[in-house]
Amino acid sequence: MVISNCVINLSGNKDRVLQEAFRVLRPGGRFAVSDVVVRGAVPEEIRQSMLVWVGCISGALEEAEYRAKLLAAGFIDVEFEITRSYSIEDARQFLTEAGVAVGEIAPQVEGRFASAFIRAAKPAAACCEPDCCTTATETQEP
Repeated sequence: MVISNCVINLSGNKDRVLQEAFRVLRPGGRFAVSDVVVRGAVPEEIRQSMLVWVGCISGALEEAEYRAKLLAAGFIDVEFEITRSYSIEDARQFLTEAGVAVGEIAPQVEGRFASAFIRAAKPAAACCEPDCCTTATETQEP
C-alpha cells in the first residue's frame, strides 16, 4: 500500500510521483492518499490569492486531471471521497486582512477547493512467471 498525506500537491512532477507509486506497488496493491483537489476551473489570480491562505492549493490538481494522471500511470478503480469542501467563509477574515476583495472572488472560489481521500489500485498481475498460476508438477509432462 502507498499512503500519503497532502504531499503530492507539493511535487513539481506529479506524473513521476504517481508512476513511482504504481511501480513500487505489488500487483493488486492499493494507493490511498489525502490531498487537496480543485473542483472546477479557478482563475490563476484567484488561485494565487487562495495560496496565501492555504499553501497546498498552489499545486492542487483539478479532480479530473488528477484522475487522468492516475489512469495514465496505470491505476484502476480511481475514487475520490471529498472529506471537506472549503468555503469562502473559511478564509474570509484572512483574505480580507490580506486585502483581497472577498465578495468579488466568492462566486469563483466557493466549494472549488476540497480535501479528499483519493484511492486507486494497481491491477492484479496476469501470470508472469513459470510457477505463478500452477505448481511445478502441474507443468511437467508425464
